[in-house]
Amino acid sequence: MRLTMRRGLSGVFILALCAASPVRAATCRDPAGFDAFIAAIRQEAAAQGVSAAAISALDGVAYDPDIISKDHGQHVFHQSFEEFSARMVNANRLKRGRTLLKQYAGTFERINEAYGVPGPIIVAIWGLETDFGAVNGDTPTLRALATLAFDCRRSDKFQAELIDALKLIQRGDLAPGAMRGAWAGELGQTQFMPSSYLKYAVDFSGDGRADLIHNAPDVLASTANYLKGFGWKRGAGWNPGEPNFAVIQEWNKADVYARTIALFATKLASGE
Repeated sequence: MRLTMRRGLSGVFILALCAASPVRAATCRDPAGFDAFIAAIRQEAAAQGVSAAAISALDGVAYDPDIISKDHGQHVFHQSFEEFSARMVNANRLKRGRTLLKQYAGTFERINEAYGVPGPIIVAIWGLETDFGAVNGDTPTLRALATLAFDCRRSDKFQAELIDALKLIQRGDLAPGAMRGAWAGELGQTQFMPSSYLKYAVDFSGDGRADLIHNAPDVLASTANYLKGFGWKRGAGWNPGEPNFAVIQEWNKADVYARTIALFATKLASGE
């Protein structure tokens, strides 16, 4: 799932940044300014109602140049649909997907009733994002988000995501030590950014918290809730040219990736 921006910075935060670093625009990749930046983040989080206990999760968070290298080293998606789909929708992944559809058949029935999203599309996303939860990532989320927020390129987006991660901690869904995922801040078995986690995560297992890292029913229902939130139409098709394909593109705007999700789901639904 890709990052989307929902809001800008408050005036309080902008003033705090200016006070902490008058030459912020020129030095935002200089680690010497990172501690002052985190101090400003703490002020903004408090202004947004985040508790001192949750904000304390930033204690010891350090700048990570390896994350910046990964971010700057990203390349434009260049594989063809045929190449990418053949690699990602392979026999082993299809077999595992079918097994999981059967294993969680009752859960998928409840999810379909609640959100109108059928199991095959959820399993396809699950498989492509993390190989059904096998590869969630092991980067500390707060470190990743803080580093990317400090960088010059997309500061506003990642500053908002960092504060949303603190709100997740305050809400009780995840402990700071459990917040480990992809290097760009995605969390859980279908890779939610903290903003999406806050908005769409569902406690479908009824244990009192929405855990998208360890709890499969929560993962599956939350993925369906995200799709419903972007306009998924119950009973409509999901292949290119059909109503729900546009919703898949809200999950990932890369056409090759969206088409691969649709293909994978179609194969699962048809038993191929």
